[in-house]
Amino acid sequence: MTTTNRTNRTEKLDLRLTPAAKQALMAAAQADRRSVSEFVLDSALSRAQETLAQRQHFGLDAAKWTEFLGALESAPRELPGVQALFAKPSPFEAPLSK
Repeated sequence: MTTTNRTNRTEKLDLRLTPAAKQALMAAAQADRRSVSEFVLDSALSRAQETLAQRQHFGLDAAKWTEFLGALESAPRELPGVQALFAKPSPFEAPLSK
């Protein structure tokens, strides 16, 4: 999967790594017939997409889905501390003293 595009690259990312890590990346890039930059960028972007997808989608069985829908449809619970906070005037809206 090649997701990089040389013409649109305007940002730079520097990182420090051990000699062994650099050697492994260089060997993998060479085996894949790509530059180290292309290999690292494509690998990192693939991992980033996986990580973000795990946070955007979740699966529930039928029982959990029913419970989830019930929670969404239920009335909000009362939070006395929040209600008291909103009943007080905001310090940011108070008139300035002269």
